[in-house]
Amino acid sequence: MKRRTRWIGVLAGCTALALAGELPAQSTGGSNGDEANPAMTPATHELLVAGHRANPSNWPMYGGDYDNRRYSPLDQVNTDNVGSLSARWMYQTGIAKSFETTPVVIDGEMYITTPSDGSVQRVLKLDAKTGEVMWDHAVRLATTIFCCGPNNRGVAVWDDKVYVATLDARLVALSRADGSEVWASEIADPEAGYSETMAPLVYDGKVIIGTSGAEYGIRGFLKAYDANSGDLLWTWHTIPSPEQGGWWGDWNTTTPYGEENLNRDIQQEKADSAKYADAWKRGGGSIWMTPALDPESGLVFVTIGNPSPDLDGSIRPGDNLWTESVCAIEAADGDMRWCTQYLPHDVWDLDAASPAVIIDYHGEPAVGHAGKTGWYYVFDIETGEILNRSENFVPHENLFALPTAEGTRMLPGANGGAEWSPQAYHPGTALAYVLALHQPMHYKTHYSPYEKGELWLGSAFVAIPGEEQWGRLVAVSPETGEVVWQHDTEEPLIGGALATAGGLVFFGENNGNFNAMDATTGERLWHFNAGAGCNSAPMTYSVDGQQYIAVACGGVFQTDAPRGDALIVFGLPSGGM
Repeated sequence: MKRRTRWIGVLAGCTALALAGELPAQSTGGSNGDEANPAMTPATHELLVAGHRANPSNWPMYGGDYDNRRYSPLDQVNTDNVGSLSARWMYQTGIAKSFETTPVVIDGEMYITTPSDGSVQRVLKLDAKTGEVMWDHAVRLATTIFCCGPNNRGVAVWDDKVYVATLDARLVALSRADGSEVWASEIADPEAGYSETMAPLVYDGKVIIGTSGAEYGIRGFLKAYDANSGDLLWTWHTIPSPEQGGWWGDWNTTTPYGEENLNRDIQQEKADSAKYADAWKRGGGSIWMTPALDPESGLVFVTIGNPSPDLDGSIRPGDNLWTESVCAIEAADGDMRWCTQYLPHDVWDLDAASPAVIIDYHGEPAVGHAGKTGWYYVFDIETGEILNRSENFVPHENLFALPTAEGTRMLPGANGGAEWSPQAYHPGTALAYVLALHQPMHYKTHYSPYEKGELWLGSAFVAIPGEEQWGRLVAVSPETGEVVWQHDTEEPLIGGALATAGGLVFFGENNGNFNAMDATTGERLWHFNAGAGCNSAPMTYSVDGQQYIAVACGGVFQTDAPRGDALIVFGLPSGGM
């Protein structure tokens, strides 16, 4: 097939690249040079559990390790030499759309996904040192509906297979050797609004996957499939049925930590509960992002999104469990160990979207999560108790005011706070690095009935014309709740962060800037302009002693960032100086 990899010589760190001008070649499946690399390393259970902390050259899963920290022990690129970083190679997909993939790398083999071009989304295996295409598999898509962009965030790898979830709600296993399809399983009905954009997680022979679609009145879930056969092993629903205790909860009038007033009319909700007794069947609760997992306990930690419809709480009485929650699920059988809801009866679309992370909290493991609410939460890893909540890292105004027919102004708006963007956690600084945004919105009420396969928000939220919008990278101490430093950007931030032992934090912006920050002080030490929005979560790896940093730059659905199609890989000049 035609290669679209560009070798980039020594480009200065602040150089602009035009990314979106090339035409795509035909997508193909099958081998293209894999014969030159016959000694493919199996992605064993032991290798994945050891993670890149034991094997720093690898980035074996979406979050780097099962703990989802997006932290690497690699330190060849550091605060002293990051100014010499330059682009080493670039791969262009030919699909200039929302490009959100995070590569997975095992022993010099890189796996990436592309957005959908309308009928196809692609999975590619690249040489991680040169960018050479080793195989390119086109996954054909059924015509379907979906929320929030034709994007895909990456793959999972286990043994001799690579796994991808598709926009039309399927889970597909491919051969790592040549990209051929091994099996495919339907996860849910795409015509009902179910779709998949997250990277799967593989643990102990199980492929674990959530679902998107709460904007269409779906009932969310977490599922596990046999990694060898594709057989469904278990399902845990994010919305409990009446037989499972129901989704009404304790009819809470305040948030569980801070006790902010949610302005609920509990008497009216209870009066309407019989009328809307079946609302749970279309109750929403997407799992947007790849979970964290504790191999010691076998617990999977998921964050769960908004109820359905998003903004009309009058037709879904109760707390709407387990939306806007962090939950611990047993990987072995799908049983729920604990769930903690931090925003009962959400009518503002303030999803728990950003993934859970296993962090250090006063010397013990805990679960950290950055919310659209603009707070950083810490949960007890064994019980789910909220141990701490940070100071707000974006402005709060008119918080939890109810939508009205005229429009209610509220901060943060429906994009956050922290959107789906994965945080990075640095064990050396004991700080979490969160991409956040400030986007004031009006919330307006209007009734809309449920129709299968139709967008079902229940009301409307709109960014307020003329109001200032901006982004913010914040370094938060989970232990104290303090915002230690912040770096503001001209436009809202959506994408993700990477922290390294070199004392650096990497993140991208809508305007194409890809930045390296001092992890301790927040000083910007280096940047590179890609010409298109760098709105993916970056990663790092090494080959033959050379550290590389990779980021996909193609824009993102939620913003008007310039579109592009490039995966860009950076490194130091030869010798690592």
